Amino acid sequence: MARMRAVDAAVLVLEKEGISCAFGVPGAAINPLYSALKARGSIRHILARHVEAASHMAEGYTRAKSGNIGLCIGTSGPAGTDMITGLYSAAADSIPILCITGQAPRARLNKEDFQAVDIAAIAAPVAKWAVTVMEPYLVPMALQKAFHLMRSSRPGPVLIDLPVDVQLAEIKFDIDAYEPLAPFKPAMTRAQAEKALAMLNAAKKPLIVAGGGIINAEASDLLIEFAEITGVPVIPTLMGWGAIPDDHRLMAGMCGLQTSHRYGNATMLEADLVFGIGNRWANRHTGSVDVYTKGKKFIHVDIEPTQIGRVFAPDLGVVSDAGAALKMLLDVATEWKMAGRLRDWSGWAKECQQRKKTMKRKTHFDQVPLKPQRVYEEMNKAFGRDTTYVTTIGLSQIAGAQFLHVYKPRNWINCGQAGPLGWTLPAALGVRAADPNRTIVALSGDYDFQFMIEELAAGAQHKLPYIHVVVNNAYLGLIRQAQRGFSMDFEVSLAFENVNRKDDPEAGYGVDHVAVAEAMGCKAVRVRKPEEFAAAFKQAQRLMKEHQVPVVLEFILERVTNISMGTEIDKITEFEELAESHEDAPTAIVMLD
Repeated sequence: MARMRAVDAAVLVLEKEGISCAFGVPGAAINPLYSALKARGSIRHILARHVEAASHMAEGYTRAKSGNIGLCIGTSGPAGTDMITGLYSAAADSIPILCITGQAPRARLNKEDFQAVDIAAIAAPVAKWAVTVMEPYLVPMALQKAFHLMRSSRPGPVLIDLPVDVQLAEIKFDIDAYEPLAPFKPAMTRAQAEKALAMLNAAKKPLIVAGGGIINAEASDLLIEFAEITGVPVIPTLMGWGAIPDDHRLMAGMCGLQTSHRYGNATMLEADLVFGIGNRWANRHTGSVDVYTKGKKFIHVDIEPTQIGRVFAPDLGVVSDAGAALKMLLDVATEWKMAGRLRDWSGWAKECQQRKKTMKRKTHFDQVPLKPQRVYEEMNKAFGRDTTYVTTIGLSQIAGAQFLHVYKPRNWINCGQAGPLGWTLPAALGVRAADPNRTIVALSGDYDFQFMIEELAAGAQHKLPYIHVVVNNAYLGLIRQAQRGFSMDFEVSLAFENVNRKDDPEAGYGVDHVAVAEAMGCKAVRVRKPEEFAAAFKQAQRLMKEHQVPVVLEFILERVTNISMGTEIDKITEFEELAESHEDAPTAIVMLD
C-alpha cells in the first residue's frame, strides 16, 4: 500500500474505471488534480473555452460510444455553476457524465472565501449524486461510488467536489486492490414477458415505441429481432432514433408534435396497443395524454421504477433494463412463433408501409434564398449511411428530424429533453474525441451556432475535425414561429447591417460566420444556390480531411420558413409556402391535412 496524494489516487481510479479522455478548464482550486493528470500522462485532456462547453463535450463523448463516460473538470465557484446545464441535459436524457470541481479549503468553506460556493447543493437536483468530499481517503471511494451510480439502473451524471486541501492530503492507497463495482440493472422475468406477449397477441394494430433506453443498453439488434419475429412495426422516439434503420420495413416513422413524420403520427393514431420499451412518454412525443392514449392499451418497460406511471398509468408496467427485457421477450416470442401462438400482423404492417410511402413532406425547392427543406434533401444525398448527426434544438433540429435519415444507433446524437442552445458544437467535439474515424455532421441554426462559437478554437487546437452545417436565416426561428400565436415578431431577429460586410450580399444577415470560423483556425464554405450544393459538400469534406479542423458549411436561407408542427399529434399544421417570405409579413400557408 503506497503513500500518495488523494488526487494521485483519484487519477489511478479514473484509469481503472476506463477514463482515457477529459474535458475542462484548469484553475487554482483544481490545479492539484491537474498536476496528478500531468504526472501520469495517461488521460488526454481537451481544453475548452467555456466550462459549460466542457460539460457538453463530456456528454458527446458518452453518447458516442457504448461504455464511455465523459469527464468534465473545472475549478471552484463559477466553473461548477457553468457545469449545471451539462448536468441537467445529461440527467434529462439518462447520460452518465462525471463532473469534478475544485473547492476552497475545508476551513474556509463558510468564511466568504473567493469562489467558494456550495456546488453540491446547487447540482443535487440535476445529478444522481452530488457531494463535497471532506475526508482525503474518501476521494477514491467517492469515485468508486460515482461510477457505480452512473452505470446502475437509469444512467445519469454525478458531481464530485474536492476541497483543495483534501486533494493535496496524503493517503495510503493500493490501486491493485481496487475493482470497479458491478452495476445493478433490473431484468424482466419470463412471467412478465408472457403477460406482455399475451397483451400483444390480443391487439389488432400494435406498435413498439423504442426509446433511448434501448440505445443505452446496446439492444438495437435485439429490438430488430423482436420486431421481425413478431412482425410488429416500430415507432422510435427522438432519443431512440437509429435503433431500427429508417429504411427497415418495420420502421413506421416517428410520432410527435415537432420531430415527427406525417406517417408516424397517422400510424400512432390508428394503433390499438403501444408497447413502450426504454422510453419516457415525453410531451414532444405524446402531445396531450388524452389524445395520445385514446382507444389504446399500453405496456411500459423502463429501467427506472418511478418512470412507470409518471406521465400516465400503463395497463402493464415492468421494471427492467431494455436489453434484458428484449432478450427475454425474444426468447418467449421465438417459442410462441414456433408453436404457432403468435398472431399475424402482416396486414397491419403493410398499412404502415403504405403510409410511409405516400405521406411525405416536400423537400425539393429550387428558390434562392434557399429553403431549409432542400438543404436536408441534399444532406441525405451527400452523406452516407454511417454518418453521425449531432444537434440540439430549434427549427434546424426539428426539420432535420423530419427530413434526414438515420440507420444506426448512436448516429443521431441529440440533446432531447433539455435542449440548451450552444450544445451542438461542443457535443460534436466530444463525439470526435470518442471516435477519430466516423463521419460527423453537426446541425445548427445560426443562434445555436453563435452560443458557443468560441469552441471552434478548441476544435482547431486539438485537431477535432467534423462538418458543421449552419442553416442561417438570421432569426431565432423556432421562437419566431411560436410567436405567431401572439401575433408578434419581437426580439427574435438576428439581422443587422454588418459594417464589415459592405460588399457581401449577406451583409444584412449580420454575423459573418465564415470570417469567425476562419479567425478561430477553422475552414468554412458558404452556399447560396441549389447548384452549389454538391461541390460545397465535397469541398467541406476535402478541407476537413486535409486540415484536420472543424469545417463550417453555411447555407443562406430565406428569412422566414415555417416548419410543420402542432399542439396535438392529430393537429399538425403542414406549411406549404405560396408567396415569397417577408420578415414583416405573415407567411401564406395552405393546410395539407
